[in-house]
Amino acid sequence: MDILIGLVNNIQKICTALGDYGDDDYYRSSLPTIWDSLPTIVVVGGQSSGKSSVLESIVGRDFLPRGSGIVTRRPLVLQLYKIEQGQAEYAQFLHTGNQRFTDFSMVRKEIQEETDRVTGRTKKISPLPINLSIYSPNVVNLTLIDLPGLTKVAVEGQPESIVREIENMIRSYVEKPNCIILAITPANQDLATSDAIKLAREVDPTGERTFGVLTKLDLMDRGTNALDVLEGKSYRLQHPWVGVVNRSQADINKKADMIAARHREREFFATSPYYAKLASRMGSEYLAKLLSKQLEAVIKSRMPAIMSLIQKSIADLEGELDNLGKPVAVDAGAQLYTILELCRAFDRIFTQHLDGGPGGARIFAIFDHQLPAALRKIPFDRHLSLQNVQKVVCEADGYQPHLIAPEQGYRRLIESSLNFFRGPAQASVDAAHFVLKELVRNSIAETQVLNQFPMLRAEITAAANEALERFKDESKKTVLRMVEMESSYLSVDFFRKLNMEAEKGGNPASISVDRYSELHFRRIASNVSSYIGMVGDTLRNTIPKAVVHCQVREAKRSLLDHFYMHLGQKEGEELAQLLGEDPVLTERRRQCGRRLELCKFAREEIESVMWSR
Repeated sequence: MDILIGLVNNIQKICTALGDYGDDDYYRSSLPTIWDSLPTIVVVGGQSSGKSSVLESIVGRDFLPRGSGIVTRRPLVLQLYKIEQGQAEYAQFLHTGNQRFTDFSMVRKEIQEETDRVTGRTKKISPLPINLSIYSPNVVNLTLIDLPGLTKVAVEGQPESIVREIENMIRSYVEKPNCIILAITPANQDLATSDAIKLAREVDPTGERTFGVLTKLDLMDRGTNALDVLEGKSYRLQHPWVGVVNRSQADINKKADMIAARHREREFFATSPYYAKLASRMGSEYLAKLLSKQLEAVIKSRMPAIMSLIQKSIADLEGELDNLGKPVAVDAGAQLYTILELCRAFDRIFTQHLDGGPGGARIFAIFDHQLPAALRKIPFDRHLSLQNVQKVVCEADGYQPHLIAPEQGYRRLIESSLNFFRGPAQASVDAAHFVLKELVRNSIAETQVLNQFPMLRAEITAAANEALERFKDESKKTVLRMVEMESSYLSVDFFRKLNMEAEKGGNPASISVDRYSELHFRRIASNVSSYIGMVGDTLRNTIPKAVVHCQVREAKRSLLDHFYMHLGQKEGEELAQLLGEDPVLTERRRQCGRRLELCKFAREEIESVMWSR
């Protein structure tokens, strides 16, 4: 028994030290919690129900703050350790380290000061527990959690929400299936109006987890008794009701000895005409032994599930820490190495998207579908209409009509037609640029290690996009040059072949009989259209080559080259800024590390107990 309760006590202490107070409305966290899985005994009662007196009777010491209104404003985790007779009793707080308190009035003072440290000198409450261990020969091994007393109205200095806040805090403890509820009710109050019993009935309707305690039996009206309650007739629980007789206010004021008070309590039950038959299972000493035995039984039954939860939590936390990455190095050389490794990780993902992923397929679709479709949509039929050809040829001739063939007209028609290729050429460049930018964005998102460093992620993104802009500009210059080259030098052989074919078909002289006939202009339009078609076929094959050469290949080869060049010029402080983590991630890693430390400690503690049994 002692080993199991001591085990839970140790785990509770490390929970408090490492910030695990459970997952409730006050301390919401996505981290796995061990605190919630630990069997606990929670003391619940209304204000002035005698809750503090019950705890002091169990301990045998006067150590709790007293006063009007809400005195308990933070959960008090009270861990009792039985020591050998003759040894000096003492108390220790988790937050004061190894300091021992032998004067229990100083324990009361420390509880008050530690409460005020968190809540201030107000009537507010806090979910942050105070962990107090008491070592005494007059106690049994036991752990109790004292919570603020239930209240129905806010008093002066309290916020209106205090009633709801206290109830929510208590519910966050008692709703858990591993919680044993110690419901304190004064005997001189109607059980139907008991705040503690009402709440216990809601969260534990079968009464399996509830222990009922009746206080102030000695203050009941003459001629009345609480036998119906203590015998389970008024309100039945799975566990027996226990009656206690605490010190009177006069005894408290006179600082009457607690051990003597226990003796008077035993005498009260032994000599009472109503309760003598129940005396063997009444009193604070019996209550402490009963609770200790029940706590040990619950711990024993829950231990396999707790161990399973701890193992799963360790695996989950280690996985999350792997995803969060290691803490940032301090050395400038190590920082530079880290940055380069992160850049390479991004570059690998980007290249994979291009070589074997959807990115490459989308770029091919630009060449295979988008470019040919754009070339087909060029309005050559309007540009080479009879009226426009006649207009261009006549304007080119000016006052001197052409003698044999309208060469200037041909050139004007071809050059103006070739200009139409500029649009599809630039559109292919822009489309490839859009795909590459999207691949950069997706690759940045998929490089999860960069999430740890938002500034570096932004710098890499900016550097990659700047590089793509440079590649796009060079690509546009190249494809436009290709169009301009077609205008700069026309393929003479094409027109020579046309003339040869015309001569074979008839009298060459007849070709130039009427230089301004409709048939003549139609032949010019047909010839120019054939030449433009030939150029279009050429550009359809060469534009993709230029785009791939200037944009896609360069993106694979030198996307971050400028970034690397500037990176080598940065000093240690600038490198540290690049590796400045998102504070949220830093805090998350810290929380995960502390919780992992807690889980491993708990696992070792449980394993050591299991091996020793």
